Amino acid sequence: MGMAAVESQFHVLAVDDSVIDRKLIERLLKTSACQVTTVDSGSKALEFLGLQEHDKNQTNCVSLDNHQEAEINLIITDYCMPGMTGYDLLKKIKESASLRNIPVVIMSSENVPSRISRCLEGGAEEFFLKPVRLSDVNKLRPHMMKTKCKSPKQQPEIIVTQDNQESIDITHVVPSEENQESDNIVQQQKSQGNSNNNNKRKAIEENLSQDRTRQRLSSLTAI
Repeated sequence: MGMAAVESQFHVLAVDDSVIDRKLIERLLKTSACQVTTVDSGSKALEFLGLQEHDKNQTNCVSLDNHQEAEINLIITDYCMPGMTGYDLLKKIKESASLRNIPVVIMSSENVPSRISRCLEGGAEEFFLKPVRLSDVNKLRPHMMKTKCKSPKQQPEIIVTQDNQESIDITHVVPSEENQESDNIVQQQKSQGNSNNNNKRKAIEENLSQDRTRQRLSSLTAI
């Protein structure tokens, strides 16, 4: 596979404590041309995302580890997991200023309406019932596209400093010496051309007047 194809892939973080379910969702995502990273707990998911929990007395406090950076386009997590549930993971992600824009999808083998409503109200994009099917995975692409659209390449800004602005203004106001010399030459050529035209005109008029005078004298002599 070429580099361009690899770069165009979506990166999905799949979280599930069941090995069978992890393998299934990984296979389905790879079938949809996604890059997949799997972990077996919510705490490992936070660690992979660069979020680290504080001590046990402050389990709700999460800090960002700048040493770890992972570009994730979507997180799909199981709801029922030991230690940290999928809903708890969802809350921590949405509380993080750096990760809250990542779409989160919850999976569960139990169809509990109140649980589904709580996850969707908490910010989950979808709630899938297990076993997850390929048709469910196909619903993920529009959510992953949002992460691509929210970080477009910024066009470089053109900054004009005061010095550059002054130099630009000077070039517009004060002509260069070469331009002045060329303008003077053009003016001289124009004036010379005008004077030559005037001289030619005078010579033609003088010749015409001389011819007329000769004609008059010849007519008088003939009389």
